[in-house]
Amino acid sequence: MTLEIYMPFYGRFDHLRAAVESVQAQTDPQWRLTVVDDVYPDREPGHWVESLDDDRISYVRNAENLRPSGNYNACVAMSSADHLVLMGCDDELEPGYVGRVRSLLAADPTIDLIQPGVLVIDEDGRASNPLADRVKRRIAMGVGLHSGQPLAVSLLRGNWTYFPSLVWKRSWLTGDGFRRDLDVVQDLAMIMTIVQGGGRLHVDDEVVFRYRRHSRSVSAVTGPDASKFRQERQLFNELSGSLDAQGWTQAARAARQHPTSRLNALTEIPRALRAGNTAGARQLVRHAFA
Repeated sequence: MTLEIYMPFYGRFDHLRAAVESVQAQTDPQWRLTVVDDVYPDREPGHWVESLDDDRISYVRNAENLRPSGNYNACVAMSSADHLVLMGCDDELEPGYVGRVRSLLAADPTIDLIQPGVLVIDEDGRASNPLADRVKRRIAMGVGLHSGQPLAVSLLRGNWTYFPSLVWKRSWLTGDGFRRDLDVVQDLAMIMTIVQGGGRLHVDDEVVFRYRRHSRSVSAVTGPDASKFRQERQLFNELSGSLDAQGWTQAARAARQHPTSRLNALTEIPRALRAGNTAGARQLVRHAFA
């Protein structure tokens, strides 16, 4: 089995270069990488990818800007494998990522999602340990297979997964795909579709992925103006209804309470105030306490 890695691109060239080179450095050569450029204004990154002398790497430039979810769906449409990765163009793989994922899928090819072990890095590639990730480690479920209402409750109390590191079973993504009305929490919406549909998530503790947190990420930019939390509140409201209808009352309650999301909103208030965004600060207070 060759692991298909798709890299939606719209960002810094130096981060893209590090991301692509980390794929090339894999100890297991059974991979294919496709960089999907969402019409980034600077053509130099794309020209660099096209110049690489590696027949396992492809470059595609969209005809128009599709925005994050649209580009994820474009990547899925190109895929033909049973499982795929939607890797961030600013993240990096440890050399053993492909080998570890392939061994897990060889042991159980029916797995719907894999959450590998993750190391968080900063803008310059140094190991980092911000509050959000300390919280994620504390609330994450342990190594092994998880499913059903217990998994839903855990994820709704706080989404401890790392979207760009996940390995997805493609069949779950080929229907309606990632929601285009969500730019930030489309991953949790899709994960919950899988969980509510009976899918299983395998959590692994072997650190094989480097997740970059930086000031220009979509999540970082949409925090102080509260737009990220408006999307989260919309999703939690929808999920509380569908989970109640499914009979998963504990998970529905977790969706209504969403404690980690509320705490995260509190941490964004000082940044909103420093930026002079009083309207955003009011929205953050509302999200935290409503």
